[in-house]
Amino acid sequence: MPNSLRFATPLFCLLLACCQGCGTKPAEVDLSVLADLEKELAQGPAGATAAEPTSLSTRKQQRTLDLEKDALKLGFIKLTDCAPIVIAKEKGFFGDEGLQVEVIAQPNWQTLLDNVISGELDGAHMLSGQPIAATIGIGKQEDIFTAFTMDLNGNAVTVSNAIWEQMQENEPRLKQPRPEHPISADSLRPIVEDMLAAGQKLQMGMVFPVSTHNYELRYWLAASGINPGMYSPSDIAGRTDAQVELSVTPPPMMPATLEAGNIQGYCVGEPWNQQAVAKGIGVPVTTNYDIWKNNPEKVFGVSKRWSDENPNTHVAVVKALIRAGQWLDAVDPSGDLVNREEAARILSRPDYVGADFAVIKNSMTGHFYFQKSDKRAMPDFNVFYKHHCTYPWYSDGVWFLTQMRRWGQIAEPKPAQWYEETARKVYKPEVYLKAARILADQGLIQEADVPWETDGYKPPTDEFIDGVTYDGRKPLEYLKAHQIGNQD
Repeated sequence: MPNSLRFATPLFCLLLACCQGCGTKPAEVDLSVLADLEKELAQGPAGATAAEPTSLSTRKQQRTLDLEKDALKLGFIKLTDCAPIVIAKEKGFFGDEGLQVEVIAQPNWQTLLDNVISGELDGAHMLSGQPIAATIGIGKQEDIFTAFTMDLNGNAVTVSNAIWEQMQENEPRLKQPRPEHPISADSLRPIVEDMLAAGQKLQMGMVFPVSTHNYELRYWLAASGINPGMYSPSDIAGRTDAQVELSVTPPPMMPATLEAGNIQGYCVGEPWNQQAVAKGIGVPVTTNYDIWKNNPEKVFGVSKRWSDENPNTHVAVVKALIRAGQWLDAVDPSGDLVNREEAARILSRPDYVGADFAVIKNSMTGHFYFQKSDKRAMPDFNVFYKHHCTYPWYSDGVWFLTQMRRWGQIAEPKPAQWYEETARKVYKPEVYLKAARILADQGLIQEADVPWETDGYKPPTDEFIDGVTYDGRKPLEYLKAHQIGNQD
């Protein structure tokens, strides 16, 4: 039922009650009708969850969009960075928009994408590379939009205890309870070379061929002169000339696959690195914050077809997600995150991430265990709102395109203009800005929270583990700056 009709019902009841009392004083209106109206408006549409209902006046102001669809199914993978979707549901932000949302765990990234393309899901928590890859036809072709970046950072590279001990032998400064970070793959290279000499290859897991994890792991290895292999039309596994073999493993399966010895390391999001520490089976040697500081991680993706059919609903969903990101990054006057422990408890439920609260809490509350003896403050390990995190930057899209070209998933060289045009096909700041404008006008976010005047490109940065400068306006120069991989 359209939102406008749903909420016309109690208003009609109120008018009817008034009419029944025509000629009488307003005070004689049946107060139970007013109470029922207040209750229905406070609860939102039937079935919506509103853990902390906002005031009646705020809710009336929020319902400004005429939704094309108000019952939605959104998909996610069991990772802590699904938090904006989960929190938008559990804290009532979807409900405030008149949306009744079912949040459904997906077994892997391919199934998730397939369900968005087929229409089984209205939208989903996606790897940043997925909307781009689908749009340009890597795998199944479908135009996918993103108007919301869900988070920054949040991943790590973990190696088995045996590999960590060998890295310590190769680099004595690592032999201490709290070695200096960042840790490069320099101490891993002799291990890789010894295995190659013995006719073997180090095996490492990542979550999907167009995942941030794949590109970050490749970046970390290549920065130390280790070739992670090239993709080509005849090698979709990306193992041509590989000195280390990378393979796809679903995130929740990473620790078990490492423990079984099928891989000797992996790159994944949380809580699966912290779980390796908790189980005593591996050591996170670096986070993606050290590989690329404040890198974009996940996005919320929908099909172009769905967005075209449901433009107001798309804006409403983004409104709710922006508020969820803001809630997740809320701090007290001391700068301490005030809602993360509650978020960790919600995420630990079996219907969401389903991991131990204590394990999820580690990174979500601004700390990270590299070893049981090495707990460090990392306030920006998970970023959901600050740094203009949620804005859909074209320059983020261009970076993922450079990695697809660098490692051969884009088989032929492209002109610089193609990178920008492709990013604009996928990233939709106009949807984000419409949602943000409404929220700012309602006083629910601050004007300074949104980069209203940006051209969509972040300033150039050299905050990568190899110190190479990335400028999204100059993708070809960035490709040429690396020694391993395609340079054009």
